[in-house]
Amino acid sequence: MTALRLAGPGDVDTVADIVAEAFLQLAVIAYLVPDPARRRTVSRDWYRLFIEHAIDGAGQVVMTEDATAAAIWFDRTGDVTEPHDYAKRLAELAGDDLPRFQHLDHQMDTHHPGHRHWHLLFLAVRPENWRHGLGSALMEHTHRQLDADGIAAYLEATNEENRLLYQSHSYSTMSPATIPVTPGTVLHRMWRPARAADTTASPALV
Repeated sequence: MTALRLAGPGDVDTVADIVAEAFLQLAVIAYLVPDPARRRTVSRDWYRLFIEHAIDGAGQVVMTEDATAAAIWFDRTGDVTEPHDYAKRLAELAGDDLPRFQHLDHQMDTHHPGHRHWHLLFLAVRPENWRHGLGSALMEHTHRQLDADGIAAYLEATNEENRLLYQSHSYSTMSPATIPVTPGTVLHRMWRPARAADTTASPALV
């Protein structure tokens, strides 16, 4: 059985490393930072803003004890906040790529559902540990908590393989189904009603 724990302030850099390794080859990250020489550093600094914010109380970060995988969640059942001094810090880390990050932020915000939920922003497993069930274990851990509280979950799948994984965990495609990032790159909007919740109030599904 996979040993899990909640991440604390001292884990921010470790979790940022996990996400940076897991996401380096994603099309959306290549869009954000076209220069391969800068991609890992810039994207890691960006992830770090959100990881720090979640751990500070905006959500929670669940990680494996051996630091091979992590899930970064945000609580969207009340007031929504952003990382401290986000605009300034984003401009500093992104440099000339800032407009690309701003475009992605705008698209994700525009397409974000208004119903109360928890948002799975990042689910990351170090590449050498893929297909060992770690992502599923992390999701199931938080899903049990959300189901007990009657809270739905939302996420943006980064590709078709991930979309199918999330589908196997009771996520359904929403309407509209995708968030356009570039003409050839989309994110897949997916919603999981809490099993104890009244699903008649769920956002439109395809």
